[in-house]
Amino acid sequence: MNYKIGFIGAGNMAYAMINGLINNFPDICKDIYISNRTMDKAKSLSEEFGVSTALNHRDLAKKCNIIILAVKPMIYKEVLREIQDVITEDHILISLAAGIQIKYIEQFFEKPVKVVRTMPNTPVLVGAGMTAVTPNRQVTKEELDFVLSIFESIGKVDVIDENLMDIVPAISGSSPAYVYMFIEALADGGVLHGLSREKAYKYAAQAVLGAAKMVLEKEKHPGELKDMVCSPAGATIEAVYSLEKSNFRGAIIQAMNECTAKVKLLGQMANRL
Repeated sequence: MNYKIGFIGAGNMAYAMINGLINNFPDICKDIYISNRTMDKAKSLSEEFGVSTALNHRDLAKKCNIIILAVKPMIYKEVLREIQDVITEDHILISLAAGIQIKYIEQFFEKPVKVVRTMPNTPVLVGAGMTAVTPNRQVTKEELDFVLSIFESIGKVDVIDENLMDIVPAISGSSPAYVYMFIEALADGGVLHGLSREKAYKYAAQAVLGAAKMVLEKEKHPGELKDMVCSPAGATIEAVYSLEKSNFRGAIIQAMNECTAKVKLLGQMANRL
């Protein structure tokens, strides 16, 4: 199948995905189109990457068979209504929005349509994203493999059941914010003891990057890796003890509970026609 990929929306996620696709498939730029409410942003991406723009969302849907909905959840209703009469059974609709269910998208159409619900996170901007993917029954294996290749161009991908999608923002989509707060706190501690702000951020960020890499590549339990750093009666176990007294892990889990509850609430609001 000759895939032509259309991005409705020209924000950061569209930018990251187009950049990743072109880095991995240099010839794909001729098969990528962008539409946006304001043409300036679409034209900016077009000039930077050599991709095409569409006159509007309907025009893009007529030109492309893969439609990536790179807009905020509250705009989905408007966008889907605009393109609903030009979408065919050969189109694949890819959702990037938290909380938007597959059945919500399906109900805009009087025929079966192919929908893939995804939840990428912001590290896709540096090619280190994590994307959860759920296809509906109309998507074939060949089509799903191609969709996965799109997201593999900007990081790691995992296929999950849709009933698990609401936890993904807390553990993956929103969690970079918690990590940035952790890095900032580590850096503040370094500055408190004499490191320059620049060096403190570099040391803290590299430590987080390296620790994550160890978890992914060494295939050891995080607790085991923690124990490898904690010498008996040493400085690290003293720090771990202090964090435990401050309910460090409990605070993170509670934050995830609150995040998941909010995602579900926003999803209930967004999934109303």
